Amino acid sequence: MERETRDDRGLLQVLLGDGRPLLLFSGLILVLSGGFALFLSASKHFLPHDVHYLGMTAEQLCKIQDCRIVYFMFHDRVAFGGALISIGALYMWLAEFPLRQRKAWAWWLFIVSGISGFGSFLAYLGYGYLDTWHGVATLLLFPCFIVGLIRSRTLLEEPRGIRSLFNPGVRPRWLSSFGIGRALFLATAAGMIAGGFTVMTFGMTRVFVPQDLAFMGLARTDLQAISDRLIPLIAHDRAGFGGAICTAGITVFFSVWCGAPSRSLWQILCFSGLVGFVAAIGVHPIVGYNDLLHLAPAIAGAAMFIAGLALSWKPMMENKTEESRDQ
Repeated sequence: MERETRDDRGLLQVLLGDGRPLLLFSGLILVLSGGFALFLSASKHFLPHDVHYLGMTAEQLCKIQDCRIVYFMFHDRVAFGGALISIGALYMWLAEFPLRQRKAWAWWLFIVSGISGFGSFLAYLGYGYLDTWHGVATLLLFPCFIVGLIRSRTLLEEPRGIRSLFNPGVRPRWLSSFGIGRALFLATAAGMIAGGFTVMTFGMTRVFVPQDLAFMGLARTDLQAISDRLIPLIAHDRAGFGGAICTAGITVFFSVWCGAPSRSLWQILCFSGLVGFVAAIGVHPIVGYNDLLHLAPAIAGAAMFIAGLALSWKPMMENKTEESRDQ
């Protein structure tokens, strides 16, 4: 009769694993947070701390200027929710595929995108509204993220340095179907980084562009007359949305640049792009904010991303890409 093998592993050791479960959990929390933001916006409700800070509910604010202020705020929050879902899904892919394969670039991408994402919370220093719920959620998620990174560090193959983030996963012929599609992905991601950083900067400083005020039919002085806390609250939404878009752009860019063409990479790009662009663009006709100049960058980015998906579908699904002959 065989002696039963004794399992001396600790519960915490099993739950933490090699760090990837914590990173998967971080991605899942971001997906759920994004979904919650979409739900709140669809139901036209502010969070309790928003109501407490502003001194009025969304329903009360909706009675002013045909609800345009509330619609404007929700259009930012829907786009923010879509961006969070995209980032969370990409994080789950990074943890389950390239990091599981011991790719150092995936670990460094968590670092770089995490600095962008968690760091964007500090944008409140520019607009003055400390979102306590956001702050508590960040403080709870941050240790989970950090411990996941520390434990997963041992997985990495050599070389482990940050320079791995700048090595392309494949060197396709640029004029091939996959090469053009890949270039469109990278260009879209670069646009997201630039656009997100710009929106975050505006959120910390000017807050509005002329099209925003034209949609609401109000001047800054009108908004300040309603409540001297209204603009800081809107600025908080703008800066958070901009930080999320910038982080999503960083994650997409390096996932495409460093990642090997595969079925899973195409699928996660399709999902994250679909959610992100549908949320960012689709909310505009719903709230009536249809200024084409305002929508042009997002529409152009979506068109490029869809073209990238179409051109790269067959090569990535079949894992057949034409390598550049000069490499």
